[in-house]
Amino acid sequence: MRSISGWILVVGAGVAFGPAAAQVDPLAPRTMQAVPPPMVVQRTAQPAPIGYTQVYPAQPLTGFAAYKVRLMALARSAGVREATIRAYVPNLALSTRAMQLDRSQPTGSPISSYVPPFAPYRQRHVTTSLITRGQARYYQHWSLLRQIEARYGVDPAVAMAIYGHETSYGSVTGGFDLLEALASLAYEGRRRAFFETEFVSALKLIDGGIARSRLKGSYAGATGYPQFMPSVALRLRADGDNDGYANIWTNEPDAFASIANYLRDAGWKRGVPWGTAVRTPATLNRAAIRTTLNTPRCPAVFRRHSRWLRVSEWRALGLVQVGRPLPEAEMTTLIEPDGPSATAYLLTANYRAILDYNCSNYYALSVGLLADAIARR
Repeated sequence: MRSISGWILVVGAGVAFGPAAAQVDPLAPRTMQAVPPPMVVQRTAQPAPIGYTQVYPAQPLTGFAAYKVRLMALARSAGVREATIRAYVPNLALSTRAMQLDRSQPTGSPISSYVPPFAPYRQRHVTTSLITRGQARYYQHWSLLRQIEARYGVDPAVAMAIYGHETSYGSVTGGFDLLEALASLAYEGRRRAFFETEFVSALKLIDGGIARSRLKGSYAGATGYPQFMPSVALRLRADGDNDGYANIWTNEPDAFASIANYLRDAGWKRGVPWGTAVRTPATLNRAAIRTTLNTPRCPAVFRRHSRWLRVSEWRALGLVQVGRPLPEAEMTTLIEPDGPSATAYLLTANYRAILDYNCSNYYALSVGLLADAIARR
């Protein structure tokens, strides 16, 4: 007797029955729900000649066990090695903790227009500790960072600030098993296509020689010093110390180069600051500078920006730069995160590259301000 594709084969029987009616699992994805069998007319079974095979239905897979069959099929179709699939997918456990954390994330209310102030966020994310530790690493790796800047054209202080913001300079990288977390979030189904892609990418990292034990990270699948998703790690991790290997999990130079490579890929312009602090005049007509652009990605983030104007045009409107000076011809947008009476910022296209890393104005502003503090600007 052996099982083939959900059927149990018994030698010596001559009657074949279709698969038994499966129990419908309410937690299983819709695509994995069992389909009720067709009606079967009962017949009197005749003794089977010796040598015939009688087929009885096996217990059908349901829930997460059934969903792992889908993940295995997706991995095969993406070219993951069969040995990798069989070694790691069948024994995956459902991470209920990852699912709970994902469900607890705020999704935003379509009714509320309340935006919390930036100042408290800045106090939490541009701290004395982050500044001093970032400065120590910045000067320790200065020669290497200059080489990375020459190669990618990205401000190394911004790369350092992202490293500090994401993982507190490598001290908090996450302890979730990536395969289990990603498989569980894909099974949960809120963003199934996204997490299925990331799960398969994690298997490809293993195919490429990354140990399963190294693939730890956040509950949502971000991993390593830069907190890259697996698909990003496959595409953009870079070798920063020229040892022939891009290790974003324990090697800081590789992390710096990988973050710089990411920002360059996101459109970073060489030699242009991310932005600068400004004072706005009481006479500024905000209705006249309101943006009319509609962006499909992060619309609430970009709605807080003004329309694009040259720095010289902002100066003519009465804005005064109080931070790092920007070139007069540079195109910028204005954001007033704490309202008209507080510090505002002119933002360049490089600010948009930081937003590509994490689409949050407060994240991008705090990264820029931390970078300026690290570089003592």
